[in-house]
Amino acid sequence: MHAQRLSLQTVPEAYAAVGGVERYIRACGLEKSLIELVKLRASQINGCAFCIDMHSRDARQAGESEQRLYLLSAWRESPLFTPRERAALDWTECLTRLPTDGAPDPVYAALQTQFSPIEIANLTTLIGLINLWNRIGVGFALQHPVPAQAAA
Repeated sequence: MHAQRLSLQTVPEAYAAVGGVERYIRACGLEKSLIELVKLRASQINGCAFCIDMHSRDARQAGESEQRLYLLSAWRESPLFTPRERAALDWTECLTRLPTDGAPDPVYAALQTQFSPIEIANLTTLIGLINLWNRIGVGFALQHPVPAQAAA
């Protein structure tokens, strides 16, 4: 664990710009639970503890069960995820691991069966956004809240 390096407010204009994209995504029509699953899965892959903490809490508030959150990293092996969620999670993993996975045609074809072109564009923007947030979180060593009993 590292001490936090920088604050998000070091460059408030940049933070505000990224926040604008965040506001757009929240209002774009994608399901809140899907947005949180995508954010959480990318954050798991990227090892961003700050974002994993935030998006697991946000997912619970969006109605996600503990079981689905525990199984998210193994979504392919679990029957608890819908075809739409599976397509989004597969796309999330590919774009998050872009240098190694690329954006394969079969994954995109599966995406097209579940999402409209506008939804695909919004989902792709969401994936890019959470990857940016993860890079900020990991790069700045952002610290997630620690409950008092855990800190003792």
